[in-house]
Amino acid sequence: MNLTVSFDREVDARWIASVAELPGAHAYGTTHDEALAAVQAIAFSILADEIQHGERDPRTVQSVVFLTDQAA
Repeated sequence: MNLTVSFDREVDARWIASVAELPGAHAYGTTHDEALAAVQAIAFSILADEIQHGERDPRTVQSVVFLTDQAA
């Protein structure tokens, strides 16, 4: 499964990372890497919850790759 992470920079210089394929998967960080790590953790949590509740076939997430766009 490929997940696309996009980044933006807030006026206060914080980074925000979002996963396009998972609505609601957004995270802030003081650095680009911190925002990426935070949104990856959120994405895994969402995927685990979906599997647990029968909303996603676990075979579809045996491999997860995070693809990132260029930083804003």
